[in-house]
Amino acid sequence: MPKHTPLYDAHIAAGARMVDFGGWEMPINYGSQIEEHHKVRKAAGMFDVSHMTVVDIHGARSRHFLSYLLANDVAKLQTPGRAFYTCMLNEKGGVIDDLITYFMDETYFRMVVNAATHDKDMAWISSQAQAFDVVVKERAELAMIAVQGPRAREAVLSLLPESDALVAAELKPFNAGQFGDLFIARTGYTGEDGFEIALPAESATVLWDQLLGVGVAPCGLGARDTLRLEAGMNLYGQDMDESVTPLESGLAWTLAFKDEREFIGKEALLEQIENGVKNQLVGLVLKDRGVLRPGQRVITQAGEGVTTSGSFSPTLQKAIAFARIPKNASQSCQVDIRGKLLECTIVRPPFARNGTVCEGVI
Repeated sequence: MPKHTPLYDAHIAAGARMVDFGGWEMPINYGSQIEEHHKVRKAAGMFDVSHMTVVDIHGARSRHFLSYLLANDVAKLQTPGRAFYTCMLNEKGGVIDDLITYFMDETYFRMVVNAATHDKDMAWISSQAQAFDVVVKERAELAMIAVQGPRAREAVLSLLPESDALVAAELKPFNAGQFGDLFIARTGYTGEDGFEIALPAESATVLWDQLLGVGVAPCGLGARDTLRLEAGMNLYGQDMDESVTPLESGLAWTLAFKDEREFIGKEALLEQIENGVKNQLVGLVLKDRGVLRPGQRVITQAGEGVTTSGSFSPTLQKAIAFARIPKNASQSCQVDIRGKLLECTIVRPPFARNGTVCEGVI
């Protein structure tokens, strides 16, 4: 039986179409997915992301633990509230999950992991933590709401006490703070500015209704997927998983090799670099009419690959995709769509951010 977030009744009341997502019954849209997409690009939309898991790490050796657990280096996080995006790898360099980690103080870090990977994430984190004498605490009592778009921060700030609003307004990207019961982070998964807010589950509906009252549109997972695809952001289970490394997934920028730090998967990654990384994750823009979807065959002059994510882009008004293809492929390819080979341009994501199409995409 699928699980429900604290906002389930609010979704039903708003006429959301609900689907199963990672064992949770979640809204896919509230009517028009494309309208929800444009609302986020042009104004402000909000997403229930309470299915994601907040995990707090406590203990004197928390930094040492995360230095070993994560492929990015927590030494970069020195200011309270500072965050980064990283991957958590297995010994072969495969991606167990991608996540955001926040530094709160030297004995307290926070991670937010994906819903579909909850069980394996918690088992992996807990097993690796045993050698470091830290406490791993899942915060199941928290809900999460992501408010995204060029007017998103303004909307959230209007609901805060004046003293909190002044401080929250100064948060830089990938920074967070605690404001009463609200943990407010200037992060997101849409390519737009905004906040992701963790709060007690019993307070979620009140905040949701307040955001509705200041003009923030409820948006479902459908719009979230097209927004993140346009923004060049990977989806776990499609664009990367335990069978591929960050080097093959457009995530080499999240790896920190420059010091002597040992982390899980490092040896395998260095070996892959030495032997030559054979595949790359790229963006595709379809020149012809058609629909790009995951799992379609991609033909390049260097060999074949496969699409990993794909959709119609409301911002570009074209079909776009991510594809894993040979490293030395040229700038064009063909995609097999129902037996027809259609022409695509190979581009470097993102396709669109901050409301506009990125240079060089079309």
